[in-house]
Amino acid sequence: MLVAFDFDGTLSDSEMTVLLGEQNGTAGDMADITERAMNNEIEYAESLRQRCELLADLPDEQAQAAFDEVRLRPGAGEVIAALREAGHYVAILTGGFERGVEAALEREGVEVDAIVANRLPVVDGKSEADTASEDTSGQRPRVLSGNVRGPLIEGTKDDALEVATAIVGEDREETIAVGDGANDLPMLEVAGLSIGFEPKPAVEPACDVTVSTMDELYVLLEKRDVL
Repeated sequence: MLVAFDFDGTLSDSEMTVLLGEQNGTAGDMADITERAMNNEIEYAESLRQRCELLADLPDEQAQAAFDEVRLRPGAGEVIAALREAGHYVAILTGGFERGVEAALEREGVEVDAIVANRLPVVDGKSEADTASEDTSGQRPRVLSGNVRGPLIEGTKDDALEVATAIVGEDREETIAVGDGANDLPMLEVAGLSIGFEPKPAVEPACDVTVSTMDELYVLLEKRDVL
């Protein structure tokens, strides 16, 4: 069986763009844009672009520091490990960023079968030497460009789920999707079992069942004979 998870707001209670925004003072703006997107008040792709534009020129070292703060929810690692031990294919489909997902999984010592996520391009920034005519030998720092790349900007999670099922050879009716926000709606609406993790009001009607903790999710999966 294929089990697809959202990341920010589901497997993790961290919000990556907010953590990144804390590095350059834009966290409040990030949170506002994110909340509007998750409540389906603004198109997700546009909201993501707006948030990433706020990160232009953030040093990559600071971006990595933010990614290193990303954490899985209590119990999330155990759910992932149990699913894989039971022989299920676990995928993370997120509009968040690969580096943050990977950092959180590594910290907990768990692995998944696939991560479909976006990326923040890094470019050469201005060095101090650029503003000092007498010295042109300074090394340029690496900074975020303010752009975003990846399959889950315009692409939607139902498409990503379809690709994953084709790779695994599963029928879509045999899949499980777990999410919380508006950008999870496409996969929640097509999965065989749609689980809302503390879903937003606009999302809950698309969920077959809802949970509010990873322990509840674990018990639910046991009752459904998934674990």
